[in-house]
Amino acid sequence: MIDPSFFSYVTVMSITPGPNNLLLATSGVNFGLRRTLPMVLGIMVGCAVQIVMATLMLDFLLQWMSAIRTPLTLLGCAYLLWLSWKIFRAGAPELHEKARPMTLVGGAMFQAVNPKAWLMAINVALMYTASSSLMVVAGGFMLLNLPCILIWAMMGDRLGQHLQVAWKRRLFNALMAFSLVLTTLWMLVELLHP
Repeated sequence: MIDPSFFSYVTVMSITPGPNNLLLATSGVNFGLRRTLPMVLGIMVGCAVQIVMATLMLDFLLQWMSAIRTPLTLLGCAYLLWLSWKIFRAGAPELHEKARPMTLVGGAMFQAVNPKAWLMAINVALMYTASSSLMVVAGGFMLLNLPCILIWAMMGDRLGQHLQVAWKRRLFNALMAFSLVLTTLWMLVELLHP
């Protein structure tokens, strides 16, 4: 039996703004919901894999957490800044014939450098896998996570219909890029001043 607080924890962590949801909204605006669905599924699967990994390797992670915290945060921040730049410079997809949304594998792999996703995975592993089967927790996570992150892709898709003018699309992408930069700066401040 899963602890009832699991449902609220996963829902809140999945639906609140963070790198995944900002990227999903941006992809929804720029590519629409249908083309963003592989990324949605990749994020869901990637987060579930993180929970399994964090649970199976919890002892190791706890021993080495202080050693990996800084490099993982810096790597994640560097990647977020790179994504911010890419989003900032993005125009409408039809202007870039090679523009594509993140794939299922890309969405899953992004979780490796997503600090919020690691925090969520480690907390779920610590709080819920001791009293419930790992597969039940991972499956329950996926069922709760999917609608939460899908909302962001759907909002992006709907918003994209209102951003058909090039300057509006550029403004939206600039705001999303700025949001990712602020998220990155917040993580760096937290790292330097725990």
